[in-house]
Amino acid sequence: MRIFQYNSFRRWAKDEGLTDADLRTVIKEMEEGLIGDNLGGNVYKKRVKLEGRGKRGGARTIIAYKTEEKAFFIVGFAKNEKDNIDTNEKIALKRFAKELLGYSDQQLLKAVTAGELYEITEEVSSNEK
Repeated sequence: MRIFQYNSFRRWAKDEGLTDADLRTVIKEMEEGLIGDNLGGNVYKKRVKLEGRGKRGGARTIIAYKTEEKAFFIVGFAKNEKDNIDTNEKIALKRFAKELLGYSDQQLLKAVTAGELYEITEEVSSNEK
C-alpha cells in the first residue's frame, strides 16, 4: 500500500500536529475495515484523533482510497470548521480521486518530485514525534 498526502493537506496536517505515523494508522484502520464514511467513487471521510482532543473532538480527513493499492490524503478540516461535504464538493473530490488513483508509478514520481504529493513511507521522517 502506497500512501500519499496532497501538498495542501500536508501543510494542514503539520499545523494540526498529525505525523506520518498517525496517517499510517488511519490507513491501517481502513485496511482492517474501519473505513469511515464512504462518499462514493473511492472517496472516504475518516475521523482522525488530534492530540488532546480525541476522535470526536478531532478532525476529518478526505481520502482517495483503493484497497491494497494507493491512498491519498486530499483534504483535512477540524470538526468545528465544517460539518458535511456538499454535492458539488463530492463531485469534484470524486473526479480528483479518479485522477490520483489512476496515476502510474512514473506520474507519481513526477508529482512527488514537483512537490505536489508527498509519499508517506515506513521510515520515521523528520515530522514524526
